[in-house]
Amino acid sequence: MQRRTLLASGLLAGLAMPGIARGQTTPLRLIVPAPPGGPTDILARALADKAQAALGRAVVVDNRAGAGGIIGTEAVANAAPDGSTIVLGHNQTHASNQAMVQRLPYHVVDSFVPVAKLATVHHALVVPANSPSVTLAQLIARGKRGRLTYASSQAGSASHVISETLTRREGLDATHVPYRGAAPAATDTVAGIVDFYVATFPSVAQLVREGRLRALEIGAPARLPDFPGVPTAAEAAAPYLAVDAWFGLFAPAGTPEAAVKQIADAMLAALAEPDVGTRLAGAGFTRDALAPAAFAAFQRAEVARWAEMIRLTGVTMEG
Repeated sequence: MQRRTLLASGLLAGLAMPGIARGQTTPLRLIVPAPPGGPTDILARALADKAQAALGRAVVVDNRAGAGGIIGTEAVANAAPDGSTIVLGHNQTHASNQAMVQRLPYHVVDSFVPVAKLATVHHALVVPANSPSVTLAQLIARGKRGRLTYASSQAGSASHVISETLTRREGLDATHVPYRGAAPAATDTVAGIVDFYVATFPSVAQLVREGRLRALEIGAPARLPDFPGVPTAAEAAAPYLAVDAWFGLFAPAGTPEAAVKQIADAMLAALAEPDVGTRLAGAGFTRDALAPAAFAAFQRAEVARWAEMIRLTGVTMEG
């Protein structure tokens, strides 16, 4: 009897071990609902390598761009809630889209479990280097005298909402020119095809540093040490432009709490690494860590905030 019991125990252990091993070695798929090279992608790749050691498994970055982040985000909403798939979402995918998109194929709160808030970035208003507008006040004056054009990374994006807030508050005659991503919007701003562009600062920081774009304001509480010549939104007499973008990780609804905690702990530990901080600061990010419960409360407040901004501006994904 004792021998049979031991054999049965050994058989059960042998059956259980492969499952445990698979759980430990299955790569964590980190979906980025944006093209390579943009702020979301920069943040994901800065964390992926560092988090692998803490998790004991590979972290694979999977770029799935399109439809204002909806395509990649929907893939995670529909993924198995087993701790193998997460998305690096942001204020559009997990806040503003809920009010902006009539038939959103997921609910920004109910379809996900918040894992960790990671970072924020400031928005900056940039113009071509040869623009006649050296200050925001001069740009506003031009927009009151004649028509301007402004770029956005996509219709319905934060850059669109913030730009439309500017045009409505200041009474500007300005035409929206939507692009498919931050890179082409910045490229055409450099070329002078559009008059201004409200961009996440990481996506244009190098162009400002090189003198190919001029930043008229940045929505930061104080001037950035690396860009002391760029006034804050408050200094430019437009405090309403100080709207940050935020970035955080989400898992499919129903993902076990233990799996969420393991991923959150690993990613927040990676975020705290000095070299990661240096890399992100150089790209314009501010580390802004929140654990799952605090991030969930933050997200609910942001959903309400963006819904009000969208109501006031009338911005939609279509234009």
